[in-house]
Amino acid sequence: MPSMTHPETKPQAPTDTSTGSGRGSGRGSGTGSNKARLLRFLPLGGLLVALLVAVFVFDAGRFLSFAAISENHDRLTNWSESNPFAAPIFVFVYALTVALSIPGATFLTLTGGLLFGLFFGTAIVALGATIGAVLVFLAARTAFAESLAKRASGKVEALRDGFSANAFSYLLFLRLVPLFPFWLVNIVPAVLGMRLAPYGLATFLGILPGTAVYVSVGNGLGAILSTGDEPNLSIIFAPQVLLPLLALAVLSLVPIVVKRVRGKPQEQD
Repeated sequence: MPSMTHPETKPQAPTDTSTGSGRGSGRGSGTGSNKARLLRFLPLGGLLVALLVAVFVFDAGRFLSFAAISENHDRLTNWSESNPFAAPIFVFVYALTVALSIPGATFLTLTGGLLFGLFFGTAIVALGATIGAVLVFLAARTAFAESLAKRASGKVEALRDGFSANAFSYLLFLRLVPLFPFWLVNIVPAVLGMRLAPYGLATFLGILPGTAVYVSVGNGLGAILSTGDEPNLSIIFAPQVLLPLLALAVLSLVPIVVKRVRGKPQEQD
């Protein structure tokens, strides 16, 4: 900090002045540090407020079971057809469900197919899931980076090599084949410093195939519920569905394999 004493004055003068200035600087630094801490936790506060809105305003919890979907089938259909904001509201609720790791995303995916059809339903479900994943990514980067890096150190290290080789391709692979929990794959890229744009794109593209499978089940859910049955969610493991997904996952790793074979320097996206 520059001295406030004139160069010609005696050396004793700046001692008292700098001491007082130091105290003021300490107070200012403490205030700035507190503000920085508060700002880091704003994303978390926003997610909690959004959760309250989703639960108490939109009553999202009632849609997260087969029984609820069956009971509210006609009501949901009428709501989606008469409400011009049905799709944005659905995306909002889905994003919160993913961001806050609320159990029931599968039921929301089925509901998306039931209300919006195969193609549009797949698009808005994937959009909602991606937004939710991005919210977790941003919260991890701003508020929890240090604590999460310590608590999930083993998992982070297990994934570090893949993200170091090619973050985009490796994340695409993890989205296509969920070897690790969805919430963990949302957090680790933020801890390892992956950029937001490739993270969001790889997430959206990686979840599209699996999303389309479940939305297609939801698209035919009305006929299934009318008979009193429940859909077969194990369809994702049927060979005709699983094998193409695995093939896409293998293709997503090709850039990593090629880079290592050629021996090029590894760069993180």
